[in-house]
Amino acid sequence: MRETAAQFERPVMLFSGGKDSIVMAHLAQYAFWPGKIPFPLMHIDTGHNFQETLDYRDWLVQRLGVQLVVASVQQSIDRGRVQEEPGHNPSRNTLQTVTLLDALAEHRFEAALGGGRRDEEKARAKERFFSHRDRFGQWDPKNQRPELWSLYNGRKHLGEGFRVFPLSNWTEMDVWQYIRLKEIPIPSLYFSHRRAVLRRDGMWLAVSDVVTPLPHEQVETRTVRFRTIGDLTCTGAVESTAGTLDEIIQEVAAARVTERGGRADDKRSEAAMEDRKKVGYF
Repeated sequence: MRETAAQFERPVMLFSGGKDSIVMAHLAQYAFWPGKIPFPLMHIDTGHNFQETLDYRDWLVQRLGVQLVVASVQQSIDRGRVQEEPGHNPSRNTLQTVTLLDALAEHRFEAALGGGRRDEEKARAKERFFSHRDRFGQWDPKNQRPELWSLYNGRKHLGEGFRVFPLSNWTEMDVWQYIRLKEIPIPSLYFSHRRAVLRRDGMWLAVSDVVTPLPHEQVETRTVRFRTIGDLTCTGAVESTAGTLDEIIQEVAAARVTERGGRADDKRSEAAMEDRKKVGYF
């Protein structure tokens, strides 16, 4: 984070409201203490967020005293920049890319810090800490720079940019243990709770105004929690009784499915994440 602040004039930290971006914000406090975090937080608002996520985002921004930039997918749709997917309860996850690239260009952000980790998904395992993007915001996994002895090359031509991933070598367990060690508050979604859900494509989705049942689907109330937080339309819950951080850590240690195993957007194809990253996704 200090390297990013030193090498770029206009960095920004991407903030989803999930555990990884929460840890990132906490680390930024440490990195620049006793000063304030020297860059804003940016949230790509799809309009399909969990309300708990939005409430936590607003609380944290106020607590940190940092600027919040919100880029709206709905505004991108209204302006004709992207088109809503057809069908029942369409996901807006793939639409975030255009909104993100437009926001980076509008605010002239040169480097976007994110909480991506290499253990999450095979495409992210190819990332460097400083991930170069061309002037179209695109990522070429075959054209990345070597990073030997913790030396990071932030040189770029006009219009190019970077994604920066300080948590690259962390694991899901590392994140949870750090949250427990530092006693960091997190959204209630991560803890076991009773919620109305429906079964779709092998996942339990939270029922809401953007996730409504099809004629053959039945709404049930179950005890669930979320291992990852994304759009309501593509983030699956897991049945769980883990109501404390210690219980979550024990559950993660025994899990045989990755945290993104419950994300519908990753199941669209074998290379879904890599395809999105190549066109400018986080």
